[in-house]
Amino acid sequence: MSSDSRPLLRRAAELAADFLAGLDARPVGVPVAVEAMRERLGGPLPEEGEPAAVVLEKLVRDGDPGIVATAGPRYFGFVVGGALPVARAADWLTSTWDQNAGLYVLSPANSVAEETAGRWLAELFGLPAGISFGFVTGCQAANYSGMAAARHALLERAGWDVERRGLFGAPEIAVVVSDEAHVTVHTALQMLGLGSERVHRVATDDQGRMIARAFAETLAPLAGRPTLVCAQVGNVNTGAGDPVAEIAPIARAHGAWLHIDGAIGLWAAASPARRHLVAGMELADSWATDAHKWLNVPYDSGLIFCRHPKAHNAALTAHASYLQQTEGRERDPFEWVPEFSRRARGFTVWAALRHLGRRGVADLVERCCRHARRFAAALAAEPGVSVLNEVVLNQVLVRFSPVDSAGEEERDAFTREVIRRVQEDGTCWLSGTTWKGRAAMRISVSNWSTT
Repeated sequence: MSSDSRPLLRRAAELAADFLAGLDARPVGVPVAVEAMRERLGGPLPEEGEPAAVVLEKLVRDGDPGIVATAGPRYFGFVVGGALPVARAADWLTSTWDQNAGLYVLSPANSVAEETAGRWLAELFGLPAGISFGFVTGCQAANYSGMAAARHALLERAGWDVERRGLFGAPEIAVVVSDEAHVTVHTALQMLGLGSERVHRVATDDQGRMIARAFAETLAPLAGRPTLVCAQVGNVNTGAGDPVAEIAPIARAHGAWLHIDGAIGLWAAASPARRHLVAGMELADSWATDAHKWLNVPYDSGLIFCRHPKAHNAALTAHASYLQQTEGRERDPFEWVPEFSRRARGFTVWAALRHLGRRGVADLVERCCRHARRFAAALAAEPGVSVLNEVVLNQVLVRFSPVDSAGEEERDAFTREVIRRVQEDGTCWLSGTTWKGRAAMRISVSNWSTT
């Protein structure tokens, strides 16, 4: 094994550059059978190792059919961003530096990069001064972290130390969500012992927005109980956001903790033209979002922000005699997230924000929204195509009909077939969903390189 890794890294850079050079023309997501991938990448563990250069070439050659061009400009599935060139380059360096981001002493550079990038993002979103934040894998972990802080604060008010005593015998926390809450909210509740289905659901309108009157009616019988409210900005299907400006004062009067799942929609605050869509957002207690969506940094990069740093820290920190923790002057990143040993996520976010600046982030958001509106306008002009949502952000919901007289079930089948054939074709890739009980195509525009 050579101690000089430069030839191997140069070859890796060449292979990566070749992939990126062909990304614009690459089929986006042509289906590949799992048996074929297993034949290429599977098999028994070798008894003897192989030279690193040989392994690298095999990985690229054999893995290529299963590489989906999610990083390219024609991927519109789920809500997947690309990677800005500067963020990708920073990510390469992150892997090379191989920092454990848990403690300041393990990586002073990452600690301060996170500290700076987190502050920049809080300003960009218009969040209150003095909030805490953490860098996590994605919105699943971000929602978990915000709700962990909520659980701590709500039970502390009730005289219960949940970190020390657990939930056995604890006062019951009521959880209020909309009937359009994202699955990661329910999974976070499940992991926190609050129950994914033990929730009070609030009705939503035809765009998936929580109805404020229904919210007030749901909250009223819960008076006197510790209550966690989970609102949403950026519905995963329509892009619509709950009316936080109306919901927040009601939640505050009740004494509830208001958490916002803003995986997509929080970024609307970065655009002056879209900021009205998240009005009142600054009144919440915690906020979750993803940087690997609209900021276009590589996976994995989620973010949690919290108005109550003491509760945030108490819910997630740990202490051990062998840890060399700071006493407040420096930031130990693990004290704000559910992980200790983890990737140094601060470098890519810092690089992207430094590269784009406030205006660049706003432009990125606006461009994606314009592309989504263009998708909607072009499709709506075609016979047999219906756009189902108000295109307020980067999401477009579309339904297809073979003939005007087709019934709903026939339209469902036809819509699914259109989705299947588009995915199989590979020119672009977009996903299907079920909206209000009916099949729909879901188009998400989140990539900086889409023109």
